[in-house]
Amino acid sequence: MSAALHVRGLRIAFGGQPVVDDVSFTVDRGECIAIVGESGAGKSLTARALLGLTPVDADVSLDGFLVDGTDAAGLSERAWRQVRGAAIALVSQDALVSLDPLRRIGAEVAEPLQLHRLVRGRAAQAARVRDLLGRVWMPDPDRRARQHPHELSGGLRQRALIASALAAAPAVLVADEPTTALDATVQARILALLREITDAGTALVFISHDFAAVRRIADRVMVMRGGVVVESGPVAEVLENPRHEYTKQLIAATIHEPRASAPTDSVPVLIARDVSRSFDAVPAVVDASFTVQDGQTLGIVGESGSGKTTLARMIVGVDAPDTGTLRWTAERRVQLVHQNPLGAFDPRWTIGRSLREGLEAGGVPRAQRAAGVTRLLAEVDLAPELADRRPSALSGGQRQRAAIARALAADPEVLVLDEPVSALDPSVRERVLRLLARLQQERQLTMILVSHDLDVVGAVADEVLVMQDGRIVEQGATAEVFATPQHAFTRELLAASGPAHP
Repeated sequence: MSAALHVRGLRIAFGGQPVVDDVSFTVDRGECIAIVGESGAGKSLTARALLGLTPVDADVSLDGFLVDGTDAAGLSERAWRQVRGAAIALVSQDALVSLDPLRRIGAEVAEPLQLHRLVRGRAAQAARVRDLLGRVWMPDPDRRARQHPHELSGGLRQRALIASALAAAPAVLVADEPTTALDATVQARILALLREITDAGTALVFISHDFAAVRRIADRVMVMRGGVVVESGPVAEVLENPRHEYTKQLIAATIHEPRASAPTDSVPVLIARDVSRSFDAVPAVVDASFTVQDGQTLGIVGESGSGKTTLARMIVGVDAPDTGTLRWTAERRVQLVHQNPLGAFDPRWTIGRSLREGLEAGGVPRAQRAAGVTRLLAEVDLAPELADRRPSALSGGQRQRAAIARALAADPEVLVLDEPVSALDPSVRERVLRLLARLQQERQLTMILVSHDLDVVGAVADEVLVMQDGRIVEQGATAEVFATPQHAFTRELLAASGPAHP
């Protein structure tokens, strides 16, 4: 089998400081190699270099670089335009950003056909677009081709992006975190699609920090840290017998045994009975009934559109049910931790000012707020000097811990967390989960965790609700539900989540 991509001695530096150092690999047609690592590992820069898309201030050097037989080491930007799309194509992480919001899906998919002059005539182009959308299992392709990106779900947008990347039949497809933001079952379908494309003869470079996804799709894996490949080999060999300590840590951070609920005599703090909520006559939550026990964690899982976030908003009190009741058994202070802390913080304010505002809302006297900010940062394992920084100057993990600190400023008894770790790397996610477990114990918190990540829910939740199309289809002790799921949708979710180990 001939190599579709050959990279030898790739080095990328900024201002003389190397960020990718001596990376070499080869990918055959019909083969998938995964590049795994956390933020800052250099994996996305490596992916961009494969398409000649590194930043203008980057110093890039290569000992050897072949793309589908073409020597790409010294290509000009003009020459790269002939190679991109036709020989090598990119599928990005965020399809909503990658797709032009003003263009219809059909025009987006057709663009490579036009750039590389692969079809002539409007009818032939429309037929080719229909074929490409059909190849990525896009339902009702003729209608979808006429729609704009915002009219499609995340999974359908990602399929459209893959169809566009495949339009000019490239020998190499580079997929940079293509499933990170997707629900478990949608992610499983996209991974199956990418594997099918690979089996049909395309060489796939799959960039990810998700070992469960890597196990599903890749033949070989390279583990990067600090711009260097620390371990590589066949997927089964690396994942079952990792040699490098960093690889072992990454794998361990993606595997959790479902939490066994300890016997408790705690009383319910929240009782929901037949709660329903609709928007414009479209049901979002239908007849939801459950209880939340004092001092325990309730996990709410489901795909996008299942109603879990709407239910969380009603629990917090920012939305109200149309019918049914949500009753707290005693007055409780409830705080919400958002999914996107960068969007939740005022970008103009320092972290310290945001925390002082939270302390003020919690009734802390002005004279005590400065000490309160220092105490809150220490409680979430953040250095006191971070109080002077704005949210954009913090890493994703630091921002999420700062968001938790702000929620704690009001001294809540209940924390509602909406996808609190979905965008974080495995080891950062692990630290945040440990932090939540420690805070729950120290503060005697009751927590409600909304997530589409069953591994995360399994790690922290005592009880779990499984939601589908606005309804709770299964609920019970987490360990029991995960071990013996009764509903077909729960079984599908668990199967799609797939462990990172055999």
